[in-house]
Amino acid sequence: MVKTGSVPGASSDSKVFIKLYGEKGDTSKQPLVVSDNDLRNYFEQGRVDVFIIETMDIGKLNRLLIGHDNVGLRAGWFLDSVQVKVPTHGKVYMFPAHRWLCRDESDGKTEIEIYPSEITEIEKLINYEVEVHTGDISGAGTDAKVFIQIYGEHGKTELISLRSRSDNFERGATELYKIEAMNVGKLIKLRIGHDGSGVAPGWFLESVTINRLNFRAVEDDKKKKKKKKKVEGDADAKQEEIMETYTFNCQRWLASDEGDRELVVELLPEDADDLEENSYMVHVFTGNVMGAGTDANVFINIYGETTDTGERRLKNSNQFNKFERGQEDIFLVKAIDLGVLKKLRIRHDNSGGYAAWFLDRVEIADGKDDTTYFFPCERWLAVDEDDGQTARELVPVDEAFLKKDLDTDEQSQATLGLEQKAQSTTYTMRVKTGEKKNAGTDANVFIILFGEKDDTGIVNLKASKTHKNKFEKGNIDEFTVEAVDIGALKKIRIGHDNRGGCAGWFLDWVEIDAPSLGQLLRFPCGRWLDKSEDDGYIVRDLFPADLQTKDYVPFVPYEITVYTSDIYGAGTDADVFIVLYGRDGICTHQKSLCVNKRERRMYFARDAVNKFIVELEDVGECIEKVRIGHDGRGINSGWHLDRVDIRRLLPKGKGSETITFPCERWLAKSEDDGEIIRELVPLEIIQKKLLKDGTLKHTETTVEDALETHTYKISVYTGDVYRAGTDANVFLTIYGDLGDTGERKLSKSESHTNKFERDQVDTFTIEAVDLGQVFKIKIRHDNSMASPDWYLEKVEVIDVDLEENYLFMCERWLSKAKEDKRIERILFVKGYEGDRTSVHSSSKSLHGSSLSLRNVNNSALTKKGKRKSMIEDTIEEGPTIPYHITITTGLEREAGTNSRAYVIIMGPLKIHTSRMWLELPEGKKGFVPGSMEKFQVMGMDVGEIKKIELGHDGATPESCWLVEEIEVSVPTKGIMYVFQCKCWLAKDRGDGLTAQVFSILDAENVQIGQKVPYEITMVTGDTPNGGTDANIYMSVFGANGSTEETLLDKNGDRFERGQEDTFNMVIADIAPLRKIRIRTDAKGNRPDWFLDKVIMLNQSTEEMTTFTYNDWLSKTRGTKRSTICELAAVIDGEEMVEKTTYIISVKTSDVSGAGTDANVSLIIFGEHGDTGTLALKQSNNSNKFERKCMDIFKFMDMLSLGHLSKVRVWHDNKGPAAGWHLEFIEVKDETMEETFRFPCDRWLAKSEDDGQIIRELPCANNDFLDLSERTRYEILTVTSDRDDAETKENVWVMFEGKKGRSKEFTLENSSKKKKFLRGARDKFEFSSKNVGDIATICVGHCPRDGRKFTSKNDVEWHVKEIIVTEKELGNKYVFQCNAKITLSHKRDEFKAFECSKIIESFTSKVRSLVPVKYEIIVITGDVKGAGTDANVSITIYGTNGDTGNRMLKQKFRNLFERGHTDRFILEVLDLGELHKVKIEHDSSSANAGWMLERVEITNTATGVSTIFPCGKWLDKKKGDGLTFRELFPKY
Repeated sequence: MVKTGSVPGASSDSKVFIKLYGEKGDTSKQPLVVSDNDLRNYFEQGRVDVFIIETMDIGKLNRLLIGHDNVGLRAGWFLDSVQVKVPTHGKVYMFPAHRWLCRDESDGKTEIEIYPSEITEIEKLINYEVEVHTGDISGAGTDAKVFIQIYGEHGKTELISLRSRSDNFERGATELYKIEAMNVGKLIKLRIGHDGSGVAPGWFLESVTINRLNFRAVEDDKKKKKKKKKVEGDADAKQEEIMETYTFNCQRWLASDEGDRELVVELLPEDADDLEENSYMVHVFTGNVMGAGTDANVFINIYGETTDTGERRLKNSNQFNKFERGQEDIFLVKAIDLGVLKKLRIRHDNSGGYAAWFLDRVEIADGKDDTTYFFPCERWLAVDEDDGQTARELVPVDEAFLKKDLDTDEQSQATLGLEQKAQSTTYTMRVKTGEKKNAGTDANVFIILFGEKDDTGIVNLKASKTHKNKFEKGNIDEFTVEAVDIGALKKIRIGHDNRGGCAGWFLDWVEIDAPSLGQLLRFPCGRWLDKSEDDGYIVRDLFPADLQTKDYVPFVPYEITVYTSDIYGAGTDADVFIVLYGRDGICTHQKSLCVNKRERRMYFARDAVNKFIVELEDVGECIEKVRIGHDGRGINSGWHLDRVDIRRLLPKGKGSETITFPCERWLAKSEDDGEIIRELVPLEIIQKKLLKDGTLKHTETTVEDALETHTYKISVYTGDVYRAGTDANVFLTIYGDLGDTGERKLSKSESHTNKFERDQVDTFTIEAVDLGQVFKIKIRHDNSMASPDWYLEKVEVIDVDLEENYLFMCERWLSKAKEDKRIERILFVKGYEGDRTSVHSSSKSLHGSSLSLRNVNNSALTKKGKRKSMIEDTIEEGPTIPYHITITTGLEREAGTNSRAYVIIMGPLKIHTSRMWLELPEGKKGFVPGSMEKFQVMGMDVGEIKKIELGHDGATPESCWLVEEIEVSVPTKGIMYVFQCKCWLAKDRGDGLTAQVFSILDAENVQIGQKVPYEITMVTGDTPNGGTDANIYMSVFGANGSTEETLLDKNGDRFERGQEDTFNMVIADIAPLRKIRIRTDAKGNRPDWFLDKVIMLNQSTEEMTTFTYNDWLSKTRGTKRSTICELAAVIDGEEMVEKTTYIISVKTSDVSGAGTDANVSLIIFGEHGDTGTLALKQSNNSNKFERKCMDIFKFMDMLSLGHLSKVRVWHDNKGPAAGWHLEFIEVKDETMEETFRFPCDRWLAKSEDDGQIIRELPCANNDFLDLSERTRYEILTVTSDRDDAETKENVWVMFEGKKGRSKEFTLENSSKKKKFLRGARDKFEFSSKNVGDIATICVGHCPRDGRKFTSKNDVEWHVKEIIVTEKELGNKYVFQCNAKITLSHKRDEFKAFECSKIIESFTSKVRSLVPVKYEIIVITGDVKGAGTDANVSITIYGTNGDTGNRMLKQKFRNLFERGHTDRFILEVLDLGELHKVKIEHDSSSANAGWMLERVEITNTATGVSTIFPCGKWLDKKKGDGLTFRELFPKY
């Protein structure tokens, strides 16, 4: 298949040739001159030409050469791709080209070699040679279209047309055809016939000979056979090629005016003795209902145990006018003996004036053994009746059921219908017409479903359930097809007859849902079925897309019989629906019993008995209750229901059971209690069991322990706020552990005529079968009427029978205009502690049922060895970790996709995660060109990542995706990989693949700091109006640092009164935790929040920390009247931080103009984090910060920071004299009774010194002398917890540090105090010279003094970890060893380990806090619109803390222009090693969007430069829409 590109001028008039190279050889250059699809003008723009080349077997293809002779007016050619299909190998090779073959374009080449990008498996076919001998008698030849079908021991081939370009089937001629078809094993029979078309269709067929090559295993004997030998599988099993020949003699006419007037004949091979032809008398009974007869052509196919008759037209009846109402038509069908009949397929072609046909039944008499088979139907085969099908598959019924039904003629249809339904599969097909111009078709569309065992035959798609005008542009049409036992679907064939004004059709996809199999398959197409487009084909074979297959719990058939009462006005025209409930609240989805208005008018009349067979979810052995109701529409909607019977089959076809649900009540708004929904419980069960002797045994039992019907009183409290009431219709669903009420409209309030008004309580009564323990309600309104907005305070549900009360707090708006703009709320009962995930469950049920869909990524697709992924399967169970994935889509026109994307992460030894789907947030339909989408997925920890696979489930040429860049962050490992991909994931772009594997070697590795997973639980207090809409931010402080402020996602229903909300987060490894800071932005309809407590669980160590508040975060409520709070950590009942009062003394210098009128703020930093911003407002002086004055500020009830390290102080530069000269700040911690001094003696002024109005001041208390030369070291050894880990001997260690090497320290063992036992932690302490920061430790294993050892028994010590603590500063050095140290006398036998982690002490950190100037260079990108006029600020993070947010400004300069470099100097306390930069702008100008290339920061004291690459937009309208970036260093 040669596809010419769609670029202008792509067509070529040159002669094209191809050469294939395989593993066993290559072909000659083959000219492509005669195409199979004959588009007349070859190699035209956007078209596909199909050529068939016969060559010797060259094995697996590895490349091809394609080119042209460059002759003709339009010689140049744009080749898109070549697809090579080798049916005998069962493979399709895709060769992408996407290039010019032209002297004047690109590289000027006119021929190229291409390598395959993808090899896919298809069904393997073999070659057959068919010789057809036409008889040598007058008029023997035919002009009709001839077809054959071959049957073998392993099945049958498809129907194959015999056609060639010459004049076929002439008198006395022998024609030879080479065909490729399925290997059916030893041939059993051949069916051959023609369609009776043409001028002289009558044909006298002499015989047919079929030759095929087969392989036969031969013993390795000494005889040298001349035949070519082949080795397949193992070398011992020799196979030889043999030619098998089958001759089928016919010597008869296939003509409508000769012999038996049949056009189809079945032939047996010459040597077949075991089979013979049989005659079947087919009796077709047309039903006796109005309009039952048909004028259409009727076709039948009868199936036996081994073969079938093929589709035969029922032409020659005993009646002159066939298929008339109440008539019996008899036909003779001759076929090779079928054995016991299993099913039949009957259809009509919908032709003629009156095509609709009501078929009563078919009886088939087997002429050989006098058996009669009874196939009941009693259904319409009509486009506008029943389910719209014009084909039915019927199964024969058991005689026991048959006798029972002949007595009561009334019930036969439905009784047999259930048995037939159980044997058949209903396929619901959705056919999507593409969105292209003129995509729709007026032609007649047909489909054939091919299963592993059989196919459905031609099904005409006439009756769409969704659109009257079928197959229009962008529409999805739904059809139903029933088939009996065709096996798992492997492909479909869909096409049209090219009739009508606009026949060309662009088919997007076909989706087939088989509820009884529990499978939904998607067959992508994305191509034209049009004579004048693409390859000109109007019939296509489509295969299921593995990644789009969905599996769910299979459905089962139920027969539902509805008895309407015999009283005046009992009938209804409304839409009646039903829901079945099993145990534990398992239920089916709500099912309407009538398909359309016509059925609603026909059914549910007074005293009527209506039977329906429906497929619904399996609710288990016991049906606890049914809910039946109607929508109250139609002229006579009131309905008096007598009872409902539900019948279902017992397992293994052993009979059935019927459950009776009595009602005997009105479902009417104007009768009884006005309800139009009733819940019914079972009264009795009738079982009919089929015994071994073929008789039916009846048993009737009364249901003893049926659930009772309860009365529920519902009180709805509307809130007392302005315009709280609503006029909309309100609906309620109550959920209990035994089931739910279904949605009920709250229509008649027992307390008020005008419902749901402000500060009003409305009471309603609902009858429902016992719900058990009520735990949840769903309440909504339909947003109708003038003022639909509604403020609901709470709902109270009282179970009157059990006298139980359930309270559901809401205190929220149900409004499209307020709060989160939702008009539906799910509320949990007060004090509920169960799972709340159902509130926003992402797995949408396929049928909206309670049995949710399992979107099977892995297990379901392994059937039949389908290709699941580009990697081998070694998915192991293990701990899961979060992966953060960011995908940037390219900017080209068709770069985006609506397909679902996935990622698979691979580690060493072929271990990999499962396929992790990247679900876009609500409202986003796909990946838009230029977009940047972020995802967080949980997957298995694969260890060191080696590769990642990115792909999507789009299988059509349309679903192309250009991926620009992928970022994969692994927070728990502290690493991010950036892949610059710039590759297409598309069938018709790039290399034709929709998935790519990227090696980590091609990625840029970025260190982002290791994080630890925490589970955080926020508890909102059970206080009136305690819930909030405000944004909530949290910062965490630990002994080893702090986190940045994080926004906690509201996610619809979090932070509501009395609720516990759980978050999974990864935060820096700062444990043990000291305190948290919670802040709200006090925005939204409900800005106030009552926070009870916060619980943090470290998921690695299982350590739980509690933070209790129990107060309001509010400007107007509570004791603190604050929207920010700090909470001390409580671990095992112990508070980690004490409360204190800070007294801050601020001394303004004695310098001219030293005082300021600006507003001053500061942040104090210490061991336990920082204080947050403290505004210095209320001083002991009325006029603050005057020259030579000391201002004292008191901050009560603060959490102590322990020893202080620094202060960050600044002012807002407001007021007439803003410049300020600060002498020092003193901070007194009253609890510790210690004062910390922070000298400054510098200006904070725009016009003085370096122009900075923010300063960081180190604590002067820590300025003690340099460390002494000597120090003490504590060495902690951890022996492994293994059987052979321990040792009785000594261990020695030696350190190497920045200042030198230590002496050897011997870690003594003794018989009294044993050390180094299995799993033991042993401490040793030594005095030594100070070696500085320890980089390496050497560990040896030596015998104890005076002990001898022989080298025969290898003594080893298995050390897990060594931790060295330098005692003076308290720095810890951790060495992860996990090694065996062998015992040795020699001191040169040891193992060295590098330091894996340094835990720097607070004292050590404080010593390094000296002022340093940093040079910041900001480089703006050189692309259109790269510059910004917005205000830019930066925060720099290092090992010693951060700078805080600093504005990047310079006087009289236009900063951040396209392609420019801007320099800034910032003086801060030494940050240590830089590990992150956060840069942002405030979007304050019209052209705020900014393309930042990179940031370079140099420590001017050490000269060390760190580069932070960016290369991304900070723009609300581009990429991910963010105006800030976190940048990590590139080393």
